[in-house]
Amino acid sequence: MAVSPQVFPPRKRRQSAESFISPTLTGLNLVQSLLSLSQEISSLKPLQCLLKRNSLSVINKSKLLSILFEELLRNRNPVPNFFSPSILLCFEEMYIVLERIKTLIEDCSNGSKMWLLMQIQPLANSFHALTLELSTLLDIFPVKVIDLSQDVEELVVLLRKQCTQSKPLVDTRDEFLRREVLAMLDGIKKEIVPDHLKLKQIVENLGLRDNSSCREEIESLQEEIQNQIDEKSKSDIVSLMGLVRYAKCVLFRSSTTQKSDHRRRKSMSDTTIPTDFLCPISLELMRDAVVVASGQTYDRESINHWIESGHKTCPKTGQTLAHTNLIPNIALRNLIAMWCREQRIPFETGGSNEKVNGVKATKAAFEATKMTVSYLVNKLSVSQSMEAANGVIYELRALAKTDSGSRACIAEAGAIPILVRYLASDVGSENPNLQLNVVTTILNLSILEANKTRIMETDGALNGIIEVLRSGATWEAKGNAAATIFSLSGVNAYRKRLGRKTRVIKGLMDLAQDGPANSKRDALVAILNLAGDRETVGRLVEGGVIEMVNGVINGLPEEAVTILEAVVRRGGLVATVAAYNSIKKLGVILREGTDNARERAAATLVTICRKGGLEVVAECAAIPGIERIIWEVMGTGTVRARRKAATLLRILRRWAAGLESNNVAESSSMMTTTAKVRKKHQEKKTGFDAAEDKLIWVRLLDGFFKLPGSDNALTTEPGYDHVLTKQNLQVWPLTAGYMSPDSNKNVGKVLFRFPVKQGHEYGPLVLNLLPKGSLPPSGPSKRTNNLTN
Repeated sequence: MAVSPQVFPPRKRRQSAESFISPTLTGLNLVQSLLSLSQEISSLKPLQCLLKRNSLSVINKSKLLSILFEELLRNRNPVPNFFSPSILLCFEEMYIVLERIKTLIEDCSNGSKMWLLMQIQPLANSFHALTLELSTLLDIFPVKVIDLSQDVEELVVLLRKQCTQSKPLVDTRDEFLRREVLAMLDGIKKEIVPDHLKLKQIVENLGLRDNSSCREEIESLQEEIQNQIDEKSKSDIVSLMGLVRYAKCVLFRSSTTQKSDHRRRKSMSDTTIPTDFLCPISLELMRDAVVVASGQTYDRESINHWIESGHKTCPKTGQTLAHTNLIPNIALRNLIAMWCREQRIPFETGGSNEKVNGVKATKAAFEATKMTVSYLVNKLSVSQSMEAANGVIYELRALAKTDSGSRACIAEAGAIPILVRYLASDVGSENPNLQLNVVTTILNLSILEANKTRIMETDGALNGIIEVLRSGATWEAKGNAAATIFSLSGVNAYRKRLGRKTRVIKGLMDLAQDGPANSKRDALVAILNLAGDRETVGRLVEGGVIEMVNGVINGLPEEAVTILEAVVRRGGLVATVAAYNSIKKLGVILREGTDNARERAAATLVTICRKGGLEVVAECAAIPGIERIIWEVMGTGTVRARRKAATLLRILRRWAAGLESNNVAESSSMMTTTAKVRKKHQEKKTGFDAAEDKLIWVRLLDGFFKLPGSDNALTTEPGYDHVLTKQNLQVWPLTAGYMSPDSNKNVGKVLFRFPVKQGHEYGPLVLNLLPKGSLPPSGPSKRTNNLTN
C-alpha cells in the first residue's frame, strides 16, 4: 500500500508545546503519573559539557515536585474539593510541562554537541521558559485548600520562589567556546588551516576525545539535519561536519574498525541496506526513486546522468527505452524513508552532486574537506607500515562515501596511484583488512563519473582490481572488486575493454558460483552490465555464463533470469542453443517467481523459441501446466509480462496445431543450423562420439500421428546423407495406422536406430515429429516430444 508523505512526515526531534497532550487520567491516577514522571526526570544525569547548570536546576526542581506528589498520594482521604476542575487542570498542565522538560534534557544529551554549542542561547532560553511555566502553575496551585504537612507546604513555597527568581543563564565558558568555533569556521572559509592545538582544546571541551567520539558526533550532525527546517541551519550543520571530520583525521589516530556502543546511532557504513532500496547504478541508497519506461527503478540522479550520457537503454535489462520520462516511485520512496527512520539513518530526498545530506555544501565545508583530504593523502604517501596506511585508507574510504565533492577532492589530490600500491595479492595475504579498505575506497571513488576515467587510466589500477576479484583475501573484498567493475562498466568504452579481458569474466563467474549471497549479487550485476555489449556476450557464453546462471537461479532467480534474458537476446544462435537446458528452470520461475522475474522469464522464453526452432518450442511445451501458467501471467503479470506471455502462447499454439509445417522451407535452414550448433555444444561438453549408433526415444504429442503408407522418409532435414524410412522404425502397437498416446502407456513411443557413417560430422538425426490430421481444439497438449540421446 502506498503511503503518502503527509502520513509519515520527516520527524523533527524537538517537539513544540502543541505536540504534547494531557493524559487521559483523573484523580489519584493522574497524581501517580505526575509522580512517576517527576521521578524519571530526577533520575536523569545533568548535561556534562554544555548547559550543565541549566539542566541541573530543572532536575533539582523535579525532585522537589516528586516529594509533593508523594504527599498527595499518602493522603488517601482528600478534602471534598481536592479533585475540582481547576485543580485537575493545574495537574494536567503540570504534566505537560514536565514532559517538555524531560524531552529537552534527553535531546540535549543525545544530540550533537557542536550544534548544541551553536544553539546555546536559544536552549538556555528554553530551560528558562519551562521554569517560568512551572512557576505559574505553582502560583495557582491551592496549597491552603489541600491538606499538606507543614514541611511539604514550605517546600512548595520555596520551589515557587526559586522558579520565580530564575533567569536565562549562559555560562561564559560556553559562550567563549562558541565564538572560538565560529572564528575557526571563518578562517577555514579563507583557506586558513586551523591551529591544531586550539582545535584540540575545542573538541576536548565538547567531550570529543578520540576517533570514535568524533565519528559519533558526525553521525549526530547528520541526523540533526533532519531536525531542521530552514536551509541556513542545515548549511551551518554541514560546515560543522566538515570541521569535526577534519579534527577527527588530524588530531586522533585513525581507526579501521568501529567500536560497538549501545548508544551509538546507526550509519550507512555499518547497516545492511535491503537490496530493493539500492540503486542498480550507484549501488547506494535511493534518495529519489523513479521508474523508467522498462519498469525498473533507479535513483533520479543516477538515471538522469545515464540518459544524459547518451544511453537509450535500461541499464539493468538492456531494453530500449520507449521514452525518457521518469515517474516518481512514491511508494518505494516512503518505504525507504520509513526504514531510514527506524534505523536512525539520515534520509533526504535527491540532491545534486554538490549537496551533502541533501544540503548544498558551504564554502567552509568544501575547504575543510580539501584540507582533510590533503592531510590524509600526504600522510599516506609517507606511511612506512601497513598498519599506519590502513588507518589512513579507512578514513579515505569513509570520506569517499559521503558525497561527490569529497570523491572529487580525493582523486584530484592524487590518491588513486597511491591506493593502487596496496592492491597486490601479497598485501591481502598479510593484511586482509587493508586490501578490503583499498578496494572499497576505489569503489566509492568510481561512483563519480570523472573518477572512472582516472581509475582506468592509472597504471596498474585495473589489473589490481582484477587481482582482488580473482584472489582477494576475503569474499567482501572480492564482492567490492566486482562492484567496482560494475561501476566502471557504466561507461560504454570501458565496458568493451573490460569485456575483452578473460580474467574479468572468469573472476566474475567464479564469484557468482562460489561466493556468499551478497558477493554473488555484486558479480551478477557486473556480468549483466558487461552483457550490454554484443561482443562481450559471445565471450560470456564461451565462458559458461548459461551454466553459471543455471547453478544460481534457485537462490537468486531475479538476477539470474535477467542475465539470461540479456545473453539470449544479444548472443545469437549460440546463446540460444546453450540456453536449451534452462527452459525448464524458466518454467519454474514463470510459475513461482516475482513479477519482475516472471516478466523476464517470459521474455527469455519468447526469444529462445523464436530463435531456436521447433525443437526448442517442443521443450518449452513440455513444461508441466505451461498453458495454465501463461494464462496466469497474462492475468496478473506486469504490462510487459502480459505481452510476452501472450506472444509465447501464440507460438505454442501454432506449433501444437502444426501451423509451422506451412513454413518448413523457411524454417528448415534454421532447424538444421540449430541441430548442428547444439551437436557441437554437446560434443564440447560431453565428448560425444558421432561414429556410434544412437537410440532415440520419442514420446509423441497428445492427438494422433498418422504413419505414411509408403517407405518414404517420415521427416528429415537438409544436409544429411540418410533418410529415415519405415524399415528403420520399430513401432508398437498400431491400430488402423494410427498411434494414440491415450489408449496405452506404450502407445506413442517410437524406437528407431539410425545408421551413421563412420566419422560423420553431425551424428544421428534428431526428429521433430509433428501431429498430423485432426487435432482436438483444446490448444497445446500437456505432453510433448521428450528426447533422450
